[in-house]
Amino acid sequence: MNHDHAPRNTFCGNTRREFMWEAGGAFTSVALAGMLAQDGFLARQATAFDGTTPLPGAPGGNPLAPRPPLVGGRAKSVIFLFMYGGPSHVDTFDHKPELAKFDGKTIQVRTKGRGGDRSEGRVVGPKWAFRQHGQCGAWVSDLFPNLATCVDDMAFVKSMYAESPIHGSAMLMMNSGKLLGGAPALGSWVNYGLGTVNQNLPGFVVMLDSTGGPISGAKNWSAGYMPAIYQGTVLRGDGPPILDLANPPTRSDDLQRRMLDRLRAWNTRHAMARTGNAELESRIESYELAYRMQSTAPEAVELDGESAETKELYGIDRPETEEFGRKCLLARRLVERGVRFVQVYSGGSHNDANWDAHGDLRKNHDYHAGRTDRPIAGLLKDLKRRGLLDETIVVWGGEFGRQPTAEYAEGTGRDHNSFGFTMWMAGGGVKGGVSVGQTDELGSTGVGDRYHVKNLHATVLSLLGLDPNALTYFYAGLDQKLVGVEGAEPIRGVMA
Repeated sequence: MNHDHAPRNTFCGNTRREFMWEAGGAFTSVALAGMLAQDGFLARQATAFDGTTPLPGAPGGNPLAPRPPLVGGRAKSVIFLFMYGGPSHVDTFDHKPELAKFDGKTIQVRTKGRGGDRSEGRVVGPKWAFRQHGQCGAWVSDLFPNLATCVDDMAFVKSMYAESPIHGSAMLMMNSGKLLGGAPALGSWVNYGLGTVNQNLPGFVVMLDSTGGPISGAKNWSAGYMPAIYQGTVLRGDGPPILDLANPPTRSDDLQRRMLDRLRAWNTRHAMARTGNAELESRIESYELAYRMQSTAPEAVELDGESAETKELYGIDRPETEEFGRKCLLARRLVERGVRFVQVYSGGSHNDANWDAHGDLRKNHDYHAGRTDRPIAGLLKDLKRRGLLDETIVVWGGEFGRQPTAEYAEGTGRDHNSFGFTMWMAGGGVKGGVSVGQTDELGSTGVGDRYHVKNLHATVLSLLGLDPNALTYFYAGLDQKLVGVEGAEPIRGVMA
């Protein structure tokens, strides 16, 4: 929270904020410190420390109990469907009829992408027909016939922009609000602010594509300068999501418990000798979480109990949609069990294994849309029929969009575009069937009301009941924010 209003106190010659920061490592119970951090305790340190107002999570209550939202948000969890590589907005959800008229012609248009700064380019016309769908009449290309049936639950933001047209830094910006690594991811901020619901499962889960992770790797789900307990837990995209959950045949549960107790005692003794060792405290908690997961995670990630109809809804019965369908169904099962933030990647690090369509646009997008369209539509419909969509925010998008022009002298590939692109949201307090913002007639840049990635982050936090401009973490002498020290406003037009 913002503590600039806090008066100075005499102890240690510091502010109350700084006293709490320094004293946090000196709690006699390292376990309690870990639980308080896990519950978002530090996110609410603005409450008076003079004893007149009880601190949330303080002794006398259950420190692991979920806290009520700060500003009355409806949502409890987030599923972020990350289309790694940058899907083309003008070929998916941003209908631009003018593109067809200029197909193949070289025009004056400012572009900045992998090919550098340019002032002109050859227009690549749309490769899929667009049609209107739903009561709202939203335009969707034929790439997404299943998602087109869900548009009345979706809110499109068509004038997104970001600073970087380069994959690595653009992904970090989309995931953490910063162009450089070292900052906590959105999922870390969500868990820090709201606390855990299910102490037997990770609060932040990441599912990668079977072809590999994104270019900047674990920085995209790092806890940054926060304790490591807030970092994302990676589940495998192919095969068993979690390996080695079961003990070896020669190790009983009792022996496992006694080993962890002894390890915890040694680590606790070391941590108390070196106050403020957040990494060690987080490691202690991670061992305990892994132990609890041995009894709870197998049920959470087991899909055999799901009906044949549900599996068909997600496309698990089809080879092309099975992998992403399993991840979407697993995402539903995880938020159903209290996991706060689940990020699912489409596209990996291998060549042509993501949405980065520099060469053959049709081949690339047909492949990736074909693998994700049915599973994502199935996820939205399944969440809705189970009454979970109202409390789950679903976010779809990549790190940027694509240019209306080709990168190369020949071919249909499009270069990167961070000047204007489309993302959509659904559920959790999102107003369905609306579209805000727009790009110019060719889709090269946002015009009018433009929305930065930080506005998207502010929207997610607000829908969860967190004030994006008050949720802070004290680090390096500053009250750090996901939305930056300058702050950002949510996108009101997509909020119900």
